[in-house]
Amino acid sequence: MCLAIPVKIVELLEDGMARVTIEGISKVVSIALVDNLEVGDYVVLHVGYALSRISPEEAERTLALLREAGALGAEAAP
Repeated sequence: MCLAIPVKIVELLEDGMARVTIEGISKVVSIALVDNLEVGDYVVLHVGYALSRISPEEAERTLALLREAGALGAEAAP
């Protein structure tokens, strides 16, 4: 089974990369597969690659389900 999670872009970097965050954890990932991203956008992340942009509302719904399932800490919020 594969899991993709919503993350927030906090910094755009060179060469199609960006710094993203979730639950206080920051990671550099590839955004080469999604056009026209900006700081503050939410993307669905899978194995280090942003697959698509999603709305903040959809990100929160997904994160809430992950928290409910115990896959994230209760303090995680977009």
